[in-house]
Amino acid sequence: MPTHSRTRRPTTAIIGAGISGLTTGKMLSDYGVPYTCFESSDRIGGNWAFGNPNGHSSAYRSLHIDTSKERLSFRDFPMPDHYPDFPHHTQIKDYLESYAEAFDLKANIEFRNGVQHARRLDGEDPRGGWEILDQAGATRHFDHLVVANGHHWDPRFAEFPGEFSGVSIHSHHYIDPRTPLEFFGQRILVVGLGNSAADIAVELSSKSLQTKVSLSTRSGAWIVPKYVYGKPADTMYRTTPYLPLSWQRKVMQLAQPMNGSNGALYGLKEPNHKFFEAHPTQSVELPLRLGSGDVIPKPNISRLDGSTVHFEDGTSDDFDVIVYATGYNITFPFFDRDFLSAPDNHLPLYKRMYKPGIEDLTFVGFAQATPTLFPFVESQARLVAAHLVGEYALPDVAEMERVIRSDEEKYIGHVLKTARHTQQVDYFIYEHDIRAREIPAGRARAHAGAGAPR
Repeated sequence: MPTHSRTRRPTTAIIGAGISGLTTGKMLSDYGVPYTCFESSDRIGGNWAFGNPNGHSSAYRSLHIDTSKERLSFRDFPMPDHYPDFPHHTQIKDYLESYAEAFDLKANIEFRNGVQHARRLDGEDPRGGWEILDQAGATRHFDHLVVANGHHWDPRFAEFPGEFSGVSIHSHHYIDPRTPLEFFGQRILVVGLGNSAADIAVELSSKSLQTKVSLSTRSGAWIVPKYVYGKPADTMYRTTPYLPLSWQRKVMQLAQPMNGSNGALYGLKEPNHKFFEAHPTQSVELPLRLGSGDVIPKPNISRLDGSTVHFEDGTSDDFDVIVYATGYNITFPFFDRDFLSAPDNHLPLYKRMYKPGIEDLTFVGFAQATPTLFPFVESQARLVAAHLVGEYALPDVAEMERVIRSDEEKYIGHVLKTARHTQQVDYFIYEHDIRAREIPAGRARAHAGAGAPR
């Protein structure tokens, strides 16, 4: 599909009104690109809309963001000064509401009308572009499709031999305000060691001495503090594009003994990776709960047998509840599987946005950006808008595939080969690449007439 002229703006469909959809819509409005945002829910916010009726929110009642407000704020819309360093999920939702109101974003959102099916016409129709079947049953046509449906809503469960006779839930469903109360006096096993696992184990262990909480982990983790020298830890560092990332990671590794971040210090398994070879866990309270005996560390599960759980170290214990905090699948229910899917969460994209050979399809927000997501999607949205007004052109397919391999080696070549880390990127390096290199290069390609597909 050729790059659109500077006089004709392509009609664009956006799937989802979470942070990625909102940010993209705002940027398209700035550039005068006509768009429609399809949202299956009755509200904006996606993952940050607690109790979202579309089932796509993983927020639980006590959730606070793990990224500081300084790092989380959009560049053109700072968070309020009165917000705490680590806002509650209700404050994040209010912030997104204010963002939508300030830029009149809801006018382009069709609520309770998601996308049932998206089909690329690929020359079948003279109008080109995409055929969209919405929830209302209408068939719509657009020149361009932006996928922003998020990747924290389709729970992924760990699989173990045997069967458990108690209650099994995923952390995604730890949303009911009654849930912590219902768990009082129960024997609970939390599986996983990411931020959600740490938060839930801490919350449940603090409710009652009669509640027994254990934490099972497969590979150990580095547990980093949220504050360093009285400042939010994520404001105390930034990576730079002018030094090898391996050197910068080495410096961060050397600092970890001072932070006491090795989970083995508190009875967990020794991490099977160096610092920054997997996503660290942020928690101030988990080391204290482990050290106080309120959370009991356990190794990986070897077998389930009724209410009894057997562990790899040969021990076993009885439980009433297992909470699986084991991540999410990247899923696109509106695409035919033979058109596009993400097996094992691997979705190779040019600049985490474009599938080589399909220039009228853009993905926004499909990355685990460290340390921040909101400005990350803002930088992606800026590139989307430049592309759609003809001020950015993609390189040819062979070059896109070469860059995908190079970027994956840069961002995830050093990390554990798990589904959790397939989308890892360093925000500082990524944003610099998009702003200082990719957009100028794409502008040069566009003005040289290199926007036609190869």
